[in-house]
Amino acid sequence: MKVDGGLRPGAHKAAPPEVDVGVIEGRIIGFVFAPTPSQSDRPISELLAEGRPLRSLEFFPPKDEPGVEALRQTAAALRRIEPDFVSVTYGAGGSTKGRTAQVSSLLRAEFGFTVMPHLTAVSHTRAEVAAVAEEHYARGIRNIMALRGDLPNGLPPATAFRDGLRFGCDVVALLKDLHPDLCLGVAGYPEKHPEAPSFEADLVNLRRKVDAGASFITTQLFFENEAYYRFVDRCRAAGIDVPIVPGIMPMLSLKQVTRITTTCGARLPDRLIRRIEAAGDQPEIVEALGIDWALTQIRDLLAAGAPGYHLYILNRARSALTLAAGLAA
Repeated sequence: MKVDGGLRPGAHKAAPPEVDVGVIEGRIIGFVFAPTPSQSDRPISELLAEGRPLRSLEFFPPKDEPGVEALRQTAAALRRIEPDFVSVTYGAGGSTKGRTAQVSSLLRAEFGFTVMPHLTAVSHTRAEVAAVAEEHYARGIRNIMALRGDLPNGLPPATAFRDGLRFGCDVVALLKDLHPDLCLGVAGYPEKHPEAPSFEADLVNLRRKVDAGASFITTQLFFENEAYYRFVDRCRAAGIDVPIVPGIMPMLSLKQVTRITTTCGARLPDRLIRRIEAAGDQPEIVEALGIDWALTQIRDLLAAGAPGYHLYILNRARSALTLAAGLAA
C-alpha cells in the first residue's frame, strides 16, 4: 500500500565561543558553543511538503561532562549524513528542562542542525511552558515536539497536571496561540498508547492534537511494519491527514529494548527475539542483527511511500551511520 507522505543553509561567521552553564544534580556542566545563528530554522512542515523522504534523529540530554563530550562526538559523526532535523528529548516532569534547551542550542549552533526540542505538560503551568517555548523561539527554533509527557516515578496522575494542561492537544493549542508560525510535531502510537482504553479513544485524542494545530505525527517505535500501515489506515479513516513519520529504533540489546517496549506498548516479534537469543552474550552480533532488522524495516517503509523515518539512536552514532550506508548501497 502507499502511505502519505543536511545541513541547515545559511552558514554563519565564526565568533568567540560562549559558555552556557547549568547546575545538574550538584555538578556544573558547561556547554561551549558559538553564538546562535541569526537565521531561523525552516519549519519541518515545509521540508515534508517537498515530497522527499526525510531522515531525522533523536538525542537525549547528557547528565554530566563526559556525556556532553560523547554527545559532541556523536553529533560530529552524524553531521556527515546530513539529517534533515534532529529532536531533543525532555525528561519526565521537565527534569531535563535546562539541559534540553542547552543541547538544542549546542546542536544548532555548533553543528548546523535544524532542531526540534521536545516540550511537555507534566508538572508545568501554562506560564512555564510558554517561557520554555519563548526561549527556543528567541534562539531561532521554529519546530517543537509537543507532548503530554511521561509521569515521573511516584507522581500521582491527580497531581501531575496543572493549569488546564492535561493532554498533548492542550500543549499544541498553547504553543500555536503563542506563535502561530511554530511547526509542531506530536506523537502517535501504532500499537495504541498504553494508557488509552481502546484504539478508537487513542485516535480521538490524536485527532484533537492535529485539530489544535499539529503539522505532523512521529510514531513511537515499532518492529513490525504492518503495525505502522494499519495505524496509517486507521488515522486516515479518522480524518487525520497530516504526514505520519515512522519512528525506528535499531536494537542494541534484548534487555534494553524489552525495558523500552514494556513502557511504550510496542510488541517484539518472535522472529526477532529468537535471532537475538541465538546470538547469546555477543553484543556486536546483537547490534548487527538489530541494525539489519531496522534496515529491512526502513527499506520497506520508504518503498511504500512513508514520508521518511525518525531514528531513536540513544546518542550513539554507529547504528545511524551503518543504516545510512546500507540505504545508500
